[in-house]
Amino acid sequence: MSETFQALVVEKSETSFSVAVKPVTMEELPAGEVVIRVSYSSVNYKDGLASIPNGNIIRTYPFIPGIDLSGHVVSSTDDRFQEGQPVFASGYGIGVSHFGGYSEYARIPADWVMPLPEGITLREAMIYGTAGFTAALSIQALEEHGIGPDNGKILVTGATGGVGGAAIAMLSKKGFHVVASTGKTDEEEYLKTLGAEEVISREDVTGTSVKPLDKQLWQAAVDSVGGSSLAAILSKISYNGSVAASGLTGGTAVPTSVLPFILRGVNLLGIDSVSCSTEKRLKVWQRMASDLKPAQLDTLVYREVTLDELPLALEDILKGAIRGRVLVRLS
Repeated sequence: MSETFQALVVEKSETSFSVAVKPVTMEELPAGEVVIRVSYSSVNYKDGLASIPNGNIIRTYPFIPGIDLSGHVVSSTDDRFQEGQPVFASGYGIGVSHFGGYSEYARIPADWVMPLPEGITLREAMIYGTAGFTAALSIQALEEHGIGPDNGKILVTGATGGVGGAAIAMLSKKGFHVVASTGKTDEEEYLKTLGAEEVISREDVTGTSVKPLDKQLWQAAVDSVGGSSLAAILSKISYNGSVAASGLTGGTAVPTSVLPFILRGVNLLGIDSVSCSTEKRLKVWQRMASDLKPAQLDTLVYREVTLDELPLALEDILKGAIRGRVLVRLS
């Protein structure tokens, strides 16, 4: 192992703010039982927020962002992991309160590290990342509430984003009729390549105003937008249908009423990919390596970048100039 290695470091003081690739030493990494030589990370909206001075993600500086990482174990004081073992990590405090994946080496608490499931590669684990895991959690929750391919159409919002794209590909693999909603009307071909049967605009979802109850259009939805979009979706879900909600790019306020819940028995399912149990993580990631793994997984990759190219990619995700997933290649 080199005495120093490269990482993307965010620094902030009362008078300055910077995001730059810099040399880091092992002594500068936070405590943890497992040292990982990072192969891949990914670019998420939360990472973009971590790269700006008013993103309200990072509390202490200097800091290394990156909420996802995959690679090989270099050393471990925990018997569950051995040198050379392929692993990945996401969620918990990674890239938020604990140095993350934008580094050639990472030191992570053992309870946050996952063995790579058979059936996916280190690269594929980062094509999924937190976004794909969130999509899979959403599908799992919907299935647990009786949603199946034979019961009607399923809506996916934010379809060109990481969660939306992964959800489309996985749902298509399971035989669902997927309706993809997007604000990017020029991406219809891409979304149909992922498996969408229909592509509609975000205006088709929200309409001119949100009604307490509207025409029943979909048996379920995977929503990564929130806000008024989520309220409109709830009003259009069929009787006993469900919505898996995981995002807030459309805002945190949901101007809805109790009517979808008490007159149609609609379920609003909150999806937490950060702090869910290890048991659930293992179960869902096994599915992502098997029955949920789509043949077109690589189609989700928008581009791969190096550490030096990463700052521009972080700017792009905040501008909404990225579709699907951007991978960060570290080795």
